[in-house]
This record gives sequence, C-alpha cells and structure tokens, in this order.
Amino acid sequence: MKARIFLPALVVLLLAACGTPQKPVSTARKPAQPPVAQAKPQAVIGLALGGGASKGFAHIGVIKVLKANNIPVNLVSGTSAGAIVGSLYAGGMSPDRLELEAEILSKTDLVDLTVSTTGFIRGQKLQDYINRKIGNRPLQALPLKFAAVATDLESGRMVAFNHGNTGQAVRASVSIPNVFQPAVIGGRRYVDGGLSAPVPVGAAKNMGANFVIAVDISAKPAKLSGAGFFAYLDQSLNIMSTAALHNELAKADIVIKPQVQHLGAVGGFDQKTQAIKLGEQAAQAALPEIKRKLQAYRY
Repeated sequence: MKARIFLPALVVLLLAACGTPQKPVSTARKPAQPPVAQAKPQAVIGLALGGGASKGFAHIGVIKVLKANNIPVNLVSGTSAGAIVGSLYAGGMSPDRLELEAEILSKTDLVDLTVSTTGFIRGQKLQDYINRKIGNRPLQALPLKFAAVATDLESGRMVAFNHGNTGQAVRASVSIPNVFQPAVIGGRRYVDGGLSAPVPVGAAKNMGANFVIAVDISAKPAKLSGAGFFAYLDQSLNIMSTAALHNELAKADIVIKPQVQHLGAVGGFDQKTQAIKLGEQAAQAALPEIKRKLQAYRY
C-alpha cells in the first residue's frame, strides 16, 4: 500500500523538477561604482601674530593682503605687538582703519613712565588706549574671536586670555620684563607672551583653528654694533625664546616672515609705513602657497 502511494509522488516530484528551467549563473562582473567624493572640511582660519615691538606694524600689511584676496580670518591670537594689532582687528577695525590708526599713533599714546624696580612703564596708558579703541568691550564680546597671550611670571607657563578686560589682557601680553611693570590679573603677575609663545600658533589651534597662518617678526636686528638698549633687549628676548619660537612655528600651516630686521625694536616706530609695506610684500609672496593649501578646504 505504501509503495503505491510513494511511486506516484516520486513521479510528480521528478516531473516538477524537469519542468522548472534553471536560471543560468551570470559570470559577468558588475560595473565598478564611482568612488564617493569626500566632502572638503570647512576651514577655520587662524591668524597668529607674533611679538617684535614696533616691528609689529608689519602685521597690518599682512592683514591688508589677506583681506584684499578674500582669505577669511576666523580668529586671531596675538603676542605682544601682535596682541595690540590683533585686538584692534578683532575689535572691528578694517585694514584701512588699522593703517590710519598706525599713522596717528605716537609713543606718548602708549607710554606712561614711572619710577619702580619692576619696570619704568606702568602700562595703564596702553590698557586704556586699547579699551577706548574697541569700545570698552571684553574679549568675549569682540566681533572676531581673539586671544592675547602672556606669560605667568611665577610659573613661566603660557596663558591665552580670551575672556575679561581686553586692554588688560593686551597690557599683560606686552609687559616686557624690567621695561613694563608686570600686569596683575586675578592676583597673578603676567609678563610678555614672547617668553613662552613668541608666535602663538598653539593658542590659535586651541581656539578652534584648523589652518593657521603665522606671522613671525622676531628677526634679529641687522646690526647690533652701536645699537641702543631696546635693540639689545629685543635680541636678548629672541635668544631666550628661540626654542619656544621653533616649537610654535612647527605647528603652523603657513609662516610669513616680513623682512623687518633692519627696523629697530623702538626706532622702527618712526618707520611705520615701511613696516606695513614689508608686511604686505611678505604676505603677497606667501599667497600662492596659502591658496594652494586651502584647496583642501571649503572657505
């Protein structure tokens, strides 16, 4: 009985198998899919302005060229002279206005002499000048993100001020030891940022920059023979901070070096137009490399 049921069932299965055509297996390769284009990252361009006393007017020339060539600066960090120019730029001054301010600025606008064993310039006049020019706004309220870099006198560590009194932070950044009295902020004493970060590239990166243009005006004087006190002081600070300078510049994407070595640390104050022009020339020479490297970004 079981055999009679099994045989018809087997016949049906065999016929069904024969009647179902098998699909041929394709050996053709599928066309390769085009690679997915990686989106370029958004550039956050930081401008790190170094110290160098009155040679810092060269920073204005660099800013002029970047602005004229539509290179957007998203944030600024500044040491000493770079903090002065950087704070005014971050405060909303156009390059043309910066140049005008340089023309009318005199040493007496910034220098308040005093008798002290810690320095013969107080620095209050410079602090008031900066605050007046930026409308007495604190660092965190400036139109452009900005940090003034100083050195903690007790620990020697670099401190980047990006909150609080703008003029006071700039005052701390420019307080050359034994020339300016140390700036006191929060109970601590601060001196020139050039001792710890001559060109504050690291500070710009810490603020969020992923592309940093550094401006180094720390070139040694062309001639020290017969030079005055400030030329020797400028050179001494350069020597003391050589390792820190190299460390900072190594982190930059672009380094611009205006040829200002023949300008005096203070005597160059009377050569402001020349310093600005030298900054422009150096920035123009760096433009092709800046644009080439920025091709990897959206900006």
